[in-house]
Amino acid sequence: MSKNMKTAVMYGAGNIGRGFIGQVFHDSGYEVCFIDVDKDVVSSLNERNAYTQLIVDGEDVTYREIANVRAVCGNDREAVAQEIASCDIMAISVGAAVLPHIAPIIADGLAARELPINILICENLAHAPDILREYISEHLSNPSVLNNVGFVGATIGRMVPVVPAQQRTSDPTKIAVEPFCFLPLDKDAVVQPMPQLEHAALCSPFAFEEGKKLYIHNMGHALSAYLGFLAGYTYIWQAVENKSIRLQVSNAMLATAKALARKYDEDIDALVAYVDDLLNRFENKGLGDRIDRVGGDPLRKLAPDDRLVGAVSLCKEQDHRYFHILIGITSALRFNAPGDPSADLLQKQLAEKGVAVFLRDYCRLDEDDAQMCAAIYSVNQIEGLSGG
Repeated sequence: MSKNMKTAVMYGAGNIGRGFIGQVFHDSGYEVCFIDVDKDVVSSLNERNAYTQLIVDGEDVTYREIANVRAVCGNDREAVAQEIASCDIMAISVGAAVLPHIAPIIADGLAARELPINILICENLAHAPDILREYISEHLSNPSVLNNVGFVGATIGRMVPVVPAQQRTSDPTKIAVEPFCFLPLDKDAVVQPMPQLEHAALCSPFAFEEGKKLYIHNMGHALSAYLGFLAGYTYIWQAVENKSIRLQVSNAMLATAKALARKYDEDIDALVAYVDDLLNRFENKGLGDRIDRVGGDPLRKLAPDDRLVGAVSLCKEQDHRYFHILIGITSALRFNAPGDPSADLLQKQLAEKGVAVFLRDYCRLDEDDAQMCAAIYSVNQIEGLSGG
């Protein structure tokens, strides 16, 4: 690796780190330093100074080496802080629950910096940049340090399925991804100078990009999983190949697309094309994306501000119909995949409270919508979704 290369720190060497942001940094001319606590991943990255990315497009697979990489163990607080103090740009993808634990280390690194830095926050968590900023500020003796830090929101649209255990054993760093590679970033959160990144775009208002990701992409993906589960499928591509499911999902996604276009005065034709492209991406058999993964943790996905009920709220706000999203919410209530604690708790709450009360009290649906979902639920099936 060239000593003259700029350095990017990728805090988290998981699916998003290796499958997406590591590539963005690499293609932008950076040496990438991964921070992770997985000793096998850290060791492998340092042995090869590279890892293999499988770009899967149906039956076609392209192998690509992501080179000029290295890794530091996340448990070595001093070493991690030094990397943060000296890097040119940084990104974080560790999972929301981990953020408070790494905040003190990040604070150490930022306190030792002389130059401004932008941190790309790649977490599936509402208001993640503000939350991380607050965590870090608690560990700074001089809060003005944060004046030179951009906590830049990012929406992660690239699908990176879970790596099978057998593959992790043979090569803990190999990662499979879809061809789609585009990273929207919050333009209004950056500090200057902001380096130009390949595959990325600075967007404003960023709330529109967040709405696209949560209420079109995530919502449509979840509906594909829940309707597919009812039909007895294993994979997302099987669900989307079912014409009835595809139509239900498409109608739900188009509802939120129209609501977003109205709210932000955006081009509806571009959003319709975005919906069509997503449905085609959901059909990517080579990714092997499982319904139990995409539909997992249904209680979180049924929360009032999450992808399903949040999409209903958006449509109501913009006076747009949302019946197909209610069908999706009802199908989520029947998701009881084995080994999913959230699904078990959901079924327990439904048995104790009943559908309408649960939807009103937990999901915060209004009485009319809760009763509509209860009526659909009482039919005990969504017609036309048989996998046979």
